[in-house]
Amino acid sequence: MRSFHAAMRRLFHAVLLGLLGAGIVHIVVLFLVPEFSERDAWSRLSMASDLYKMTRLDAEAGGAPVVKSVDPLFYATACRFDLGEGMVRIKAPGHVPFWSVSVYDRSGHNIYSFNDHTTTEGVLDAVVLTPAQMIDVRKDLPEELQGAIFVEAPIEEGIFVIRAFVPDDSWKPIVSRFFEQSSCELQDF
Repeated sequence: MRSFHAAMRRLFHAVLLGLLGAGIVHIVVLFLVPEFSERDAWSRLSMASDLYKMTRLDAEAGGAPVVKSVDPLFYATACRFDLGEGMVRIKAPGHVPFWSVSVYDRSGHNIYSFNDHTTTEGVLDAVVLTPAQMIDVRKDLPEELQGAIFVEAPIEEGIFVIRAFVPDDSWKPIVSRFFEQSSCELQDF
């Protein structure tokens, strides 16, 4: 009888230990999924377009959205860039009711955000560059960059996202034109 209780205690201990180990492995796998996922924003954008090309994220461009928006009153466009090739200039002429911008690193971490209230005339003109590139630009700032917003990002690759507010259907063509005229270009100064 004594050996039966000892065997049951050992079996219970082994099952409990196995469940605890399985729980730990499960939690670790859940935390590692984003690191190994091939369906992150960078991967989805790379399947949709090349570097330095503005890509609509919403379904208004036709077809399925690249990234589903949580707010139907905002349209979005994005461009991937590589600061190892040089700094990137993002421009969008025209005016919409409201726009905001976010710069993300390749993993999707937000590095910098600003909106139309940050600019002097509400026109989007921004330059994303590394700290080393910023030092070079400060030495001799080109005249065409005088009014630009400088985003100093300690990253190599990233994503620039523009969101624009669409208060009603009458604004849809205006916001679409705003996105069509936007640009994301590699700069060499």
